[in-house]
Order: sequence, then structure tokens, then C-alpha cells
Amino acid sequence: MLRRWLIDVGLAGAVLAAAEIAIVTGRETDSISRDPLAYALGVAMAAPVLLRRRFPVGALYLVSAALMLFYALGYPGFPPALVLAVPLYDAVRAGRPWRALPVPVVFLVLGHIAALRRGMPPLDVVSAFLPQSAVTAVAMLLGALVRSRQAHAEEARRRLRMAEEERERDGERRVIRERLRIARELHDTVAHAITTITVQSGVALHLVDREPDRAREALTAIRQTGKAALAEMRATLDMLRADGEPAAADRDAGLDRLPDLLAAVRAAGLELTFDGGMGDRRPAAPVDHAAYRILQESLTNVLRHAGLAARARVRLLSEPEWLVIEVDDDGVGAGPEERSGGHGLAGMRERAEGLGGGFEAGARPGGGFRVRARLPLEAA
Repeated sequence: MLRRWLIDVGLAGAVLAAAEIAIVTGRETDSISRDPLAYALGVAMAAPVLLRRRFPVGALYLVSAALMLFYALGYPGFPPALVLAVPLYDAVRAGRPWRALPVPVVFLVLGHIAALRRGMPPLDVVSAFLPQSAVTAVAMLLGALVRSRQAHAEEARRRLRMAEEERERDGERRVIRERLRIARELHDTVAHAITTITVQSGVALHLVDREPDRAREALTAIRQTGKAALAEMRATLDMLRADGEPAAADRDAGLDRLPDLLAAVRAAGLELTFDGGMGDRRPAAPVDHAAYRILQESLTNVLRHAGLAARARVRLLSEPEWLVIEVDDDGVGAGPEERSGGHGLAGMRERAEGLGGGFEAGARPGGGFRVRARLPLEAA
């Protein structure tokens, strides 16, 4: 702030010095002698420069008015560009070129008319006013150049600010996507484990007295399911500690674990058939992982929500560019409170659509429920 004020005072002083020197050295045969009013008008020509930042056009017109009064009173004339250059520059730099342009035009036209009336040849008049015209043009062009550079600098700052904001938004989106992905992983792992454990514990309680061997098998399945769930949760937590680096659970939880998943569901008492397979083909790692999680969540939903379901069928079809997953059951489906409170179907849909595939889930025409997912073999 102090620096700007010192610059303004310095420019006003320079204009004042130029005006007073021009008044002292001015010589014209038909002019009146200099008096205190002439020097006071010199001060009046310089004082408005102090307002150059807040009122650039107003300062220009105040200087012009004082200069015009000086000429009208008949004092020895001097080139108007001496006092108009600075306020002209300020007005153009402030973005008011069309409001500033009439000032130099009026002074130059009136100067030409006055010189012609005194009998000067036209070429001499043009030659005499050419330096003033050049100084005026340079002042205005310099103001336009500075304004253009300031506009470019402001545009660059705006673009940098927008780029920074976009980077922040992109970071926030990545954080949200990562949170959703981790939430899906935890949901699928925990929901499947708890559902399987719940069903197996019910079987164990039912058979513990009558068929202790089968009850022991159910308890063994509970133990294995719990250990697998803990391993996957530990891998997910390790991923969080490693700032999002892929965890072992992401690499291991693929279709190669499908036989263990089917065995666990059959051990829970559900009659399950499996059709199809991948053969020698293997989908991309993200597709492989998503396919396993969709199958895991679908079968978990069969155990939890299918009501009286006794049978389910899993179909895994490999098309030229797609992997098709179908899970059918013969149950009555989930109740309204179960459909509205879970995240399983939404998570499966997010997995499929996030890879560029499709997802459908709903009641079958002949009864039961169907989940169908279509995933590209190469992740989008």
C-alpha cells in the first residue's frame, strides 16, 4: 500500500515539474504574462494524478479541464502531452480507452485549428504536432499493453486456480471411490461369513444330539469360514495401511476360489448345481475378482433371503468378449424390509457397471429369484 502511494506521489510530482517548467519556459508573442494563477493551474493539472487508481477517467478529465482553462486564459501554451500522458495511460490501462480517446483528439484538433488561424502552413502544423501525437499514442498503447499483460496474468492465475480445484475434486472423487470399493469388499466378506456361520451354527445345534458327526462337520465349516473371513479382512486393513496398494485379498479372491465357495454353500444345506466354466480362458484380474464377489454375494443372498429355497443353480458362461453369470433359486425372495435395508444388490450392480458390464436382478416368471451379470473379459 505504501509503495503504491509513493509511486502515485512520484508521478504527480513528475507531472507537476513538467507543467511548471513548461509554464516558466513558455514563449508566445500574443500570450499574457505569467502570474500566480498560471502556476496554480499547473498544480491543478498535477493534483488529479493522485486519484489515478480509483478514478482513472475522472483524473484524466480533471487534468484536461485545468489544461483547457490554462489555454483559454491566454497563458503561453505548451504541448498538452506533457501533462496528459500519465492520465491517458492510466485510463487505457483501466480498460476505458474509448472514454479516454476524445481528450487527445479534442486537444490536437483545437491545436491544429489555432495554428492554422495564426497563418502556419498546413504541413508545418502537422510537423509541429507530430511529436505530441506520437507521445499520446505511445502512452495509450503502453496502457493497452499493460492491461493485456495483466489480463493474461489473471487468466493464467484463474486457470491455475481451476486446475488446483479440479485436482482437489479429483482427489476427493478418488477417495470416495476407494471408500466405496473397500465398503463393498468388507460387506461381501463379512456378510457371506456371518450368513454361512449363522446357517451352519443352526445346523450344528439341530444335529448336535442326534448326529454328532454332521454337527462336527458344521462346526468345522464355521471354523474355516471364520478363518477365511479374518484373512480377507486383515488383507483389506493392510491395504488401507499401505495407502491403497492392492492387497492380497484383491489378487486371491477370484474364480479359482469358486469350488470352495460352492462347497461352503452346499455344506449349509442348500442343494446347488453348477453349469459351465471358463475353460482355458481367464478374464482380467478386476473382472475375475468382481465375478467371484458377485457369485459370493448372490449365494449369500440365497442363504439369507430366499426363504424356503432348497435349490439354486449357478451358470458361468464364457462368450467371445463377455463373461455371463447367472444365479437362480426357487425361494420366495426377500421381504420388503430386507430389500430396503441391504446393500448387496447395489454393490453387485456397482461392480458390474464399473467394469463396463450390466446387471439384472429380480423375480423369475416361474417363481424364485434370478441374478444375472454380464462382465467384459477385459476390464473397461
